[in-house]
Amino acid sequence: MAGGDIENRGGGAKRYSNSINDSSGGSYISSSTYMIDDTEPQWTSWLVPVFVVANVAFFVVVMYVNNCPRHKLVGKCVARFLGRFSLEPLRENPLFGPSSSTLKKLGALEWTKVVINHQGWRLITCIWLHAGVFHLLANMLSLIFIGIRLEQQFGFLRIGILYLVSGFGGSVLSSLFIRNNISVGAPGALFGLLGAMLSELITNWTIYTNKASALLTLVVIIVINLAIGILPHVDNFTHIGGFLTGFLLGFILLPRPQLGWLEHGNIPVRTGLKSKYKPHQYVLWVASIVLLVVGLAVALVVLFREEDGNEYCTWCDYLSCVPTSRWDCNQNN
Repeated sequence: MAGGDIENRGGGAKRYSNSINDSSGGSYISSSTYMIDDTEPQWTSWLVPVFVVANVAFFVVVMYVNNCPRHKLVGKCVARFLGRFSLEPLRENPLFGPSSSTLKKLGALEWTKVVINHQGWRLITCIWLHAGVFHLLANMLSLIFIGIRLEQQFGFLRIGILYLVSGFGGSVLSSLFIRNNISVGAPGALFGLLGAMLSELITNWTIYTNKASALLTLVVIIVINLAIGILPHVDNFTHIGGFLTGFLLGFILLPRPQLGWLEHGNIPVRTGLKSKYKPHQYVLWVASIVLLVVGLAVALVVLFREEDGNEYCTWCDYLSCVPTSRWDCNQNN
């Protein structure tokens, strides 16, 4: 069972800081901190900074390939002094970035290419692409604030798995429900980290102080950010899919041993402590593995059978966009 086998016990209590960003909507919300009675030393965070650098590097490559002056009149490109790195006109991309055709060419998530053209690799590559400077900045700030803290607490391996698998889960759910638009960015992965923070709090409930406050804070953050996702042009299915995947992975990857269990040699401190983990942690661990494997398997089968998720859930489109007198949601899917 992941969680304690590679962790060492050391120093005193540590402080968490929870934060999340709705990358598509550009909203960043930070919670208050809460304390955990923990004796683990912090890991050195290096994977999250590597992810940030990689995302920035991919964006530079995308802009190089885009080469706005080549297919637009030079006077129409934004920041013309950047040469071939100039940005597309704002009426085509208000986020200050490349054209949609360039994003499609380099791996954006698009139902037709994933399912009809059998380009399943787009379910992963879309996580590393961004629609513009603002989109990239919002995502990377969120990743820094969320990811570095989590990596310091749980190590690069578990957080790396969380990030990538959550991003994949978000892409799968998005492809099931959205067919007519492309999707790029890391919101699924970021919401997965948020979901893992919630499940980690639940499974390790007994070692936290200020439990109710921490739970309320996380729930409020989740509700606000998912609510932003019902605005038009925001792919909330990616957010939801990433969050659910990360929530289940948190139960699998982030349980902590009971207080009083010596890590070295797995020797209990007192004879009354016979198990490294509490019974509810084992139950949640098994249930989450089953739900995650079955859920992803079913979703992938439905997706590659070219079936539309909206036919199975006629009201689910309201999870991504709620029509009002001010906007129309038809172009969202």
